[in-house]
Amino acid sequence: MVVRVPDLWNQTTRKVQFYLTSLNCDTRNLGQVIRLHWGVENRLHWTLDVTFSEDACGVRTGHAPQNLALVRRIALNALNLEQSLKRSNRQKSNGAAMDNNYMLTALTDCLCQHDETSQPACQ
Repeated sequence: MVVRVPDLWNQTTRKVQFYLTSLNCDTRNLGQVIRLHWGVENRLHWTLDVTFSEDACGVRTGHAPQNLALVRRIALNALNLEQSLKRSNRQKSNGAAMDNNYMLTALTDCLCQHDETSQPACQ
């Protein structure tokens, strides 16, 4: 059981979450695993929202939400790998939308940054 007490502006709330696991470890290690998991989740969600305004997307039916989420993650990986511009991912995304040559540069970097034994970086 994890109890969180976040302070948001002038309001304090209390959230209780329960976790089930078959891991044989102590509570301190399990707490670190939970924090690491949510740290990755929160950073990824924040990055997707800032770069692609994911929360504002009105697509809600069929397979479209999952398909768009996959395309956004592929695009985010491509933007992270593209190193010719020292800009934020949002600026790189806007640049790729305005310049087809830059978009091809970003996609080429994504597809070419792997050796013979590894998978392409954008998979």
